[in-house]
Parts: sequence; structure tokens; C-alpha cells
Amino acid sequence: MVMGVGVSLPLSAAQYLRSLSDSLRVLRNGDTLRRDLLAGITVSLVAIPQSLAYAQLAGVPAYYGLYAALLPTIIGALFGSSSQLSTGPVAMTSLLTAASIAPLAAHGSDAFYSYVILLALISGLFQIAFGVLRIGVLLNFLSHPVLMGFINAAALIIGLSQLPALLGISMHNSEHFLADIWHVISHIDTLHELSLGFGAAAIVMLAGFKRLAPKLPGVLITVALLTGASYLVNYAELGGRVIGEIPRGLPEFSVPPVGWKATMDMLPAGFVIALISFMEAMSSAKVIAIKTRQPWDQNKELIGQGLAKVAAAFSQSMPVSGSFSRSALNLAADARTGLSSIISALFVLLTLLFLTPLLYHLPKPVLAAIIMMAVFGLINLRALANAWRAKRDDGIAAAVTFVTTLAFAPNIQNGILTGIILSLSLLLYRMMRPRIALLGMHSDATLRDSERHQLPPLHSSLGALRFDGALRFVNVAYLEDALLRLERENPEMTCILVKASGINDIDASGVEMLLNLVARFKSSGVTLVFSGIKQQVADVMDRTGLTDAIGAENIFPTDRDALEKLWQSLPRSSSEPATSPPILHAA
Repeated sequence: MVMGVGVSLPLSAAQYLRSLSDSLRVLRNGDTLRRDLLAGITVSLVAIPQSLAYAQLAGVPAYYGLYAALLPTIIGALFGSSSQLSTGPVAMTSLLTAASIAPLAAHGSDAFYSYVILLALISGLFQIAFGVLRIGVLLNFLSHPVLMGFINAAALIIGLSQLPALLGISMHNSEHFLADIWHVISHIDTLHELSLGFGAAAIVMLAGFKRLAPKLPGVLITVALLTGASYLVNYAELGGRVIGEIPRGLPEFSVPPVGWKATMDMLPAGFVIALISFMEAMSSAKVIAIKTRQPWDQNKELIGQGLAKVAAAFSQSMPVSGSFSRSALNLAADARTGLSSIISALFVLLTLLFLTPLLYHLPKPVLAAIIMMAVFGLINLRALANAWRAKRDDGIAAAVTFVTTLAFAPNIQNGILTGIILSLSLLLYRMMRPRIALLGMHSDATLRDSERHQLPPLHSSLGALRFDGALRFVNVAYLEDALLRLERENPEMTCILVKASGINDIDASGVEMLLNLVARFKSSGVTLVFSGIKQQVADVMDRTGLTDAIGAENIFPTDRDALEKLWQSLPRSSSEPATSPPILHAA
């Protein structure tokens, strides 16, 4: 069963043509063309070995990675909004792909490969839908602490998942990733020494190039030298695992097989991949926009990334995304337009047409080392610590996401979903319980938090509090309880001042609560007074009759005006001034 999908892009064909025309105008500049050519060649030298490695991470044949670095890269460059963003296979998306399909099909089976292609289609359609509906802003629901918790756990999982290939040990693929890794560690005595030698050599070489000669294509040089060494020592015949034969030529273009049950099975994973892969692409695009001072459109980028994934599906490949490392390389090489990505794809095409026999003896431990070195940069434990220092709720969300991602592996999408649900729940809890502070008079003649600054009460007959946040249905009861408790705990109180400068919005529930509270306080002989009301809040109060219920005489523009007026009507001892509180009088 094949389903056709029709979409209408928010950008018209004329707008895309104008954008293409602008790019062609830029390319008339010989310097721009030269820079894009050099950047494209540089990126391709990294993209080709990385594509092979990330195909291994996704659990598909190596040529899937090369296919993913061909047409999807071109589509991403043509339809995206960031000129330097490099689209293609990436570690995080590849891991998510393998983890999502592992429970549904046996690794290495035709069903597994079909699910990979279908997943590329579904995640791409999700992203296109997000962009068409212009709801890219909803991706902000994935908070930074949750994302950091997930990325750190996923990077650890990616690195550990390459241990079997690095050691030459077979790995069980069960429903418990950590148990599978423990099985590998407990059978360390069965490792293949030559495989470990190739993997360790690759790690040393990659680290050396990164530290001593970062401008050289260290990944390509490492792959070329160790592939040559593999050929010379007959590594494959000595029990080592190599890439093997890669089909020469272009990928087969066909409609992905779409079945109803398979599609339903893939929808949650497709949504998670659409979300996570775009967050990865968005972080790269933001960095590029800051450094180049060029604007970018997240909805247009969503469509570009979605179309790239759909192109991957139709070219029998795996889900793709914006690559942080290759985009950074593009930027460092001073690429000016999307032509650099197209040139990179053309070199992948040349590899598919003429160079695939040279990759036959490429050892899989070398690819494992490339993946490990690539994900080392994703581990950022300081971000988790900063989240905890910033706010305990954020620290909890980051820690829970990290732990659950590890615990659920290989179903790591459950970890990110747990983190999203938890962070939204904590956000809702904070909205239900905004900050409310009892106020006292500070030495600088302002009302401050009495608990924080150790201030005495204003007066036995006058209380004051401040509410920070929007007064909406989720928290009206919280403010109501605070005001009633203040009245209940102070029987002599005849007036309560609400410092309203922190209230930036009010809804119908807030209006109704205040109407009822004003009436209740009046019957008890307590006057409710407000100061510093924002204009947008005052407008709602005027329209709903709340201003009339409170009384214009009980609404003051500033705290000072309110205190000067209220102080005159409060009972006081003979030693207290009759005009204003001492601190205001002295000021």
C-alpha cells in the first residue's frame, strides 16, 4: 500500500526562484566560487568516511551512508535557509534510527532495511508538516537541560555501541543495551587482537591529526592508510571485519514501501527523530547565523531538512540531518553559498561511480574509532552541572533524561520523551506556584521581600505582598490562598496592598477570583489595594468591571503613592508621624 502526500509550502515558488537567483548572482563572483569549491572538497574528504561510519551505526550497509550524502545533501542545500549547513548522515540520527527499529525487525534483515527507509520518509514528512504549519517554535518545548541530558547519554551509548566492532567481539542485540555491553566486557578475553590494533591505531591517528594538524583531512588520511594496511596484511582473511563490496553506481530511485501497520509502528520514532535531528540542525544553523551575521528561517529550514529526509527515502537511504562537525568545517573553509554542499555531494557521486573497490578492505574497527572520536565532542557534563546550578528543576529534568535514556537503551527515544514530559510537568508546576513574597520596607525606601532581607512587617493593620507572573487559571487559587492566609494570620489587619508590577497578564479566572475576594474582604472590613498595575492588565480590569469593584481610590500608580495615602488612615501610636511612614518621610 503506497500513500501519496501533497503539501503546500509556505514559501511560494517565486520566492524560491528569487532565492536561487540571488545565489547565482553571488556565484558570479570568482572569489566566492573558488571558496565554495575548496570548502566542498574539504567537507567531502570528511563526509565520505563519516558516511560509511554512520551507516554502520545505523545498522545498514555502508553504501546507505554514501547514498545519504548524495541527493539529500543537495536537497538540503537548495531548500534550506542556511548556506553553510551541511546535510547528511549524523551520529545522533543514525543511533536513533538503529534504536527505533531494533525492537521491530532483526538486525541485518530486509525488513530492518525497509523500516530504515520508511523512517526516513516519516520523519521527513513530520518536519515538512512542522515547517508548512509554521510551528517550528513548538520545538522550544524541548528544553536545553533535557536536550543536554539526552545528548550526553546518547553520546555515551554511541561510544559504547562501537566497543564490539572495535574489539572484534560479537554483540547480542537484546532489549537491554547495558546488559549487552556488560556481556561484551565480560567476554573481553575473546577479543580479536588485530581488530583492536586497527581500532587503537585509528584513535591515536585521529587524535593526533586533530591536535597537531587540524587543517589536514585527518579522517580521510587515517582511513586511506589503515585500509592500505588492511589490504597488505590480509586483515579480512585473518578474521577481521571489513566493509566489503559496495555496489558501484547511483542509488535506485523508487517509492518507499509504505504499509499501514509499519507506518503506525514508526510514527512515534519518526516524530522523535524529526524533533531531535532538527534540534541538532538548528543548533548548527544558529552558530552559523551568529558568525556570518546572515538571517535564517527555522520554518524554511524545517522544510529543507524534511525534503532531504524524503529524498533519502526515495533514494533507498537512511534519515539525515544537519551535521554540526561538517557545517563547522564548511564555515571554517569560508564557504559562502550552498554550492559548497553540492560540490561535496558531487565528490560522493564520483566515489560511488569509480572508487568503491578501494573501500573493500576498510576495517570496521576503523569506522568504530571514527564514530567514537566524533561523539567525544558531544559529551558535556558541565552543561548538566550548570543546569542544576541554574535551577534545581532543570537539573532534575537533565538528570532524569540522562538516566532514563541509558536505562531504556536501545529504545532511547523513550528517554527523550520522558524528559520532555517531565520538563513540561515541572513547568506547569512552576506556573501553578509562582513566586509570592510578603513585603517590608527596605532601607532604600522600597518594598522588598521581608524574608530575604529580614524586614519587619509594615504595620499591624497593613500587609503587603508581591505576585510575580501572569495571573491565570492555573495559579489563581495560589494567590487567593496567600491573601486569605495573610488576613487569617493577622486579625488586626484592615488593609492589604498587592504590589502588582509583577503581574503581566490576567485572564477571566483571575478577574473572577479578585471580584470574589474584594467582596469577601469588604464584608470582613479589609480593603484590597493595588499598586503598579501594568496597562495591559488595567485594560482587562476596566473591561470586566474589576476596576469599579476594587474602587479607583484603591488603585495607585506606584508603591510610594499607595503607602503615603494608606499610612494616613492607619491607627498609630503617638510617636508615629501622621503623614507618611518614617522611611518615606526621611527619604
